[in-house]
Amino acid sequence: MQSHSKSAHNKHTAKRRWLDTHEAGYHKSMGNRQIQMIAIGGSIGTGLFLGTGGRLEMAGPALALIYLVCGVFSFFILRALGELVLHRPTSGSFVSYAREFLGEKSSYVVGWMYFLNWAMTGIVDITAVALYMHYWGTFAEVPQWLFALCALGVVATMNMIGVKWFAEMEFWFALIKVAAISLFLIAGVVFLGIGTPLAGNTTGLHLITENRGMFPHGLLPALVLVQGVIFAFAGIELIGTAAGECREPEKMLPKAINNIILRIGLFYVGSVVLLVLLLPWNAYQAGQSPFVTFFSQLGVPYIGTIMNIVVLTAALSSLNSGLYSTGRILRSLSMGGSAPKFMAKMSIQQVPYAGILVTCSIYVIGVLLNYLVPSRVFEIVLNIASLGIISSWAFIIVCQMRLRKAIHAGHAKPVYFKMPGAPFTSWLTLAFLLAVVIMMAFDYPNGTWTIATIPVLAVLLVLGWFGLRKHAQEVKQDQQIHEAPGSH
Repeated sequence: MQSHSKSAHNKHTAKRRWLDTHEAGYHKSMGNRQIQMIAIGGSIGTGLFLGTGGRLEMAGPALALIYLVCGVFSFFILRALGELVLHRPTSGSFVSYAREFLGEKSSYVVGWMYFLNWAMTGIVDITAVALYMHYWGTFAEVPQWLFALCALGVVATMNMIGVKWFAEMEFWFALIKVAAISLFLIAGVVFLGIGTPLAGNTTGLHLITENRGMFPHGLLPALVLVQGVIFAFAGIELIGTAAGECREPEKMLPKAINNIILRIGLFYVGSVVLLVLLLPWNAYQAGQSPFVTFFSQLGVPYIGTIMNIVVLTAALSSLNSGLYSTGRILRSLSMGGSAPKFMAKMSIQQVPYAGILVTCSIYVIGVLLNYLVPSRVFEIVLNIASLGIISSWAFIIVCQMRLRKAIHAGHAKPVYFKMPGAPFTSWLTLAFLLAVVIMMAFDYPNGTWTIATIPVLAVLLVLGWFGLRKHAQEVKQDQQIHEAPGSH
């Protein structure tokens, strides 16, 4: 029995030694300032600045509760990821953890599903940039594709120069988003405090009670909205990928992760509570940022222009994050034999350029597709991307549970930064993610069609797996050499 335990421990140690070779070539240059902002930027996107208006119209003040519930589960996912990062920081993030704890097939599935998410999201981001530029009449004559291409060119160049440039650009993008939301929170609290009427309405709690309460349309519309809100937090997992190129991950990551829940609480929940206390919830509508609605009532000049700059920044930030993460994820997939061999290539600047270029080429195709496919198809494609996020988050939780098992068996060292309430919270988070998938199925037509594509995605993944057999075999041989006694 003891010899079996020792053999399992040696096997685990040898596998970890092999996995550590996948980190060779990365430049660990990200500092605390950049990591903190990447963590914040990942949790604040266009979903907050633009999507909140339409969600308030659908769910009313209950939106604050929905943001809170989704925020709590996002925090659990991040704490599970934090546990894995403290165990072994890697640029491959959950792809590498799935390889370690669940095997190559799981690594392949989660990696390509995550790539699908960013491939689709990036196409939407690049389109959004072009549309936001057309907000200004000066650029009305400039073709949409040109703006999209220019945006991609700038962001891709910054990612290619080096990780420090990506981090610096993300720092400033995040700073603009935080400054904008902070400005609203300060102005909102001041107006609430002095009680100045807005648009003929006295501010205060009565705006909720006199307008059909917390759930003006009932509980069901609020529940259906959960599956839309959860994707507003897509991008929080990026901090796990950044950990592989961070100077002191053990020191910086726990602080950054713990701060995220406070920021979600303040920026999302705090904003919605303020919005419904300042104006009736039905004053907000889809297609207009609720922050523009509020500041317009104050007569703030150029507020539309200012908010357009902010949402433009949010779209560029998402595009930047997509290129950064897919470059690393594709390289990690390739290192395990789950992606073509060339995707493992690194540049002199220590950047996984092959993966970044593959993502760029998909974004370029996406720009062309904008003109060819109707908007409904586009919405379904974006919904399919959401399956990539759910599967990635689910795999993070499962890997965290397997890490706990490995620690208990003595195959891995204990970590001090633990997911609170686990394993109960781990199972609860998995149940929540499953509930989100079920709610998607009932959200006809887009959600229903999205769930219907799962068998198609499964067939494509199986075909891809068989297509990579030769490369996977080569990697398997390399792994056996690394794991052979005396190889280290």
